[in-house]
Amino acid sequence: MKPAKTRQILTAPHSWRDMPWGDYFRDALTQQLQPYLGKLYGFHMLKIGNLSAEINTEHCAISHQVNVGSEGDLLQVLAQATQLPFESKSIDACLLAHTLAWSQDPHRVLREVDRVLIDDGWMIISGFNPFSLLGISKMVPGIQRKAPWSGRMFSQMRLLDWLNLLNYEVMFRTRFQVVPWHQQGGKVISAHLPALGCLNIVVARKRTFPLTPTKAKKSLSKAQLRPAVNATRQFRATNDQDAT
Repeated sequence: MKPAKTRQILTAPHSWRDMPWGDYFRDALTQQLQPYLGKLYGFHMLKIGNLSAEINTEHCAISHQVNVGSEGDLLQVLAQATQLPFESKSIDACLLAHTLAWSQDPHRVLREVDRVLIDDGWMIISGFNPFSLLGISKMVPGIQRKAPWSGRMFSQMRLLDWLNLLNYEVMFRTRFQVVPWHQQGGKVISAHLPALGCLNIVVARKRTFPLTPTKAKKSLSKAQLRPAVNATRQFRATNDQDAT
């Protein structure tokens, strides 16, 4: 398995339209997210990256939504995803639509998002599936210079492992197919072969306490005060001697 951090310079597309079938990817992703965006609540939401900024989130109950990125026309705050200019535990939800795909250090991005999220805050991650037909086509010579193949593709299990280390509870995850001649996505592959779907979605929630208590913490919680051996007997013997 390749390390998450890379020295390779990655240039993210400024818009979904900068990649083949980008409009279809954006619309399909927006449609899949709608049921879960409606469940979010709070005061502040960050949409990190240019691709996140183009996702329609108007049905989300969080009214104050801020687009954050290094450069772009739709952004309100110019900043790197690894250095967000927000206080710790001040954001209710973060959307990372293919943000990790063009990040040199995705671990650092996730830790920074975790820092600004409140307890029980929401993190929504999407990306391309490396085991899909789209992911396998990266092996074609010369195609890696173009988006979306120029970005990195992380498997869903790898994303789940990273979130587990940060103590997030996965509320929803899916993989689905999008083909250019069908705007709603490939129903056959999505229904019967979801593992081959080209798009990954993971919706997770930040948890303050460990989801699974460790053995050490279990033993500490069950620890009881042990009675001192022979303490009562020695106390009575001393009193009897004083009385005589």
